[in-house]
Amino acid sequence: MKRLSILGSTGSIGKNTLEVISRNPDTFKIVALTARNNISLLESQIAQFNPEVVAVFDGSEAERLRSKKLPVKILSGEEGVIEAATLENVDMVVSAIAGSAGLMPTLAAVKAGKTIALATKEALVMAGSIIMAEALKRGVKIIPIDSEHSAIFQCLNGRDIEEVKRIILTASGGAFLGKSASELESVTPEDALNHPNWDMGRKITIDSATLMNKGLEVIEAYWLFNIPVEKIDVVIHPQSIIHSMVEFIDGSILAQMSVPDMKGPISYALSYPHRTENVMPALNLTDVAKLTFEEPDHEKYPSLSLTYDALKRGGTMPCVLNSSNEAAVEAFLNKRISFTAITRVVSKTMAEHSVLKGETIEEVLSASIWARQKAEEIINETEN
Repeated sequence: MKRLSILGSTGSIGKNTLEVISRNPDTFKIVALTARNNISLLESQIAQFNPEVVAVFDGSEAERLRSKKLPVKILSGEEGVIEAATLENVDMVVSAIAGSAGLMPTLAAVKAGKTIALATKEALVMAGSIIMAEALKRGVKIIPIDSEHSAIFQCLNGRDIEEVKRIILTASGGAFLGKSASELESVTPEDALNHPNWDMGRKITIDSATLMNKGLEVIEAYWLFNIPVEKIDVVIHPQSIIHSMVEFIDGSILAQMSVPDMKGPISYALSYPHRTENVMPALNLTDVAKLTFEEPDHEKYPSLSLTYDALKRGGTMPCVLNSSNEAAVEAFLNKRISFTAITRVVSKTMAEHSVLKGETIEEVLSASIWARQKAEEIINETEN
């Protein structure tokens, strides 16, 4: 039986993970769950899965949960989440905390030698060199949960990376695929949150609409698969059936396909190298009928160019890209700035950053704090 700690159990990935686990009670055991502040949902998860430990990032909400006198050890704050990620009797940590808050618990789990099922791409975007070096030193396996990286992981399947010509990440295009760049000036958060294919968290859904999420996945792929940025391409695929592809030097392409359901890549990560039955509905290609592809419009989606630039400049620049984007997306969701201002805030923040090597976690965290503060200054100027 595989013993698991789920970081971010009340989010979209966390809930899907627990659904997969609930179908396989003889295969997986929940040791720990963590959440930011959704204690009502966390309480129901405690009742269903009977973990030994839970951690609530928000200290006041942790106290509220303690007042309920539940039969579980309750931790709080980032320290509590890190403790849940490093428990001695945990075999695998599912890293599913949204955004930069997942960096330190993920790094701690790697240092503790845990196998990582990774959905928190921001950990690699911010500190990819540090995390991958620690994983190599400790022999830690990092198995991707993002559908695109799971697809690449499955297509590579131990093949020689020297035989890979390029990897091709597919993008749905988000909620605004059919809109022109000028039409995006007036879209609302409610419009942007209406994703055509996937049911995801709010932040990642906005990132999907700007294509920033795909840019962050480019950076994640660079670290996961040790492949040059010049060999990582993006293509728009509105049907979200092909989750990504690998092209080899002989001209052949392998693609991984399924219905757009996150339980597929989650189940594969949890069960690797095996597969489990009846995870999601089977794909019927005659029902799909047509698969289409197009090149991304870099004028409409400037975030893609920003992410490639950040990766090429290296050091702390990807961290600054990520943290300034988090601040800008939050401002858009709170209706402080327009949709198109998101990438303008990120671009201006990057332009003012003096790149550091990012060889220590202290440098990375400092760059993240600086980026959020600088982005907030730019947001305030945009509002005024």
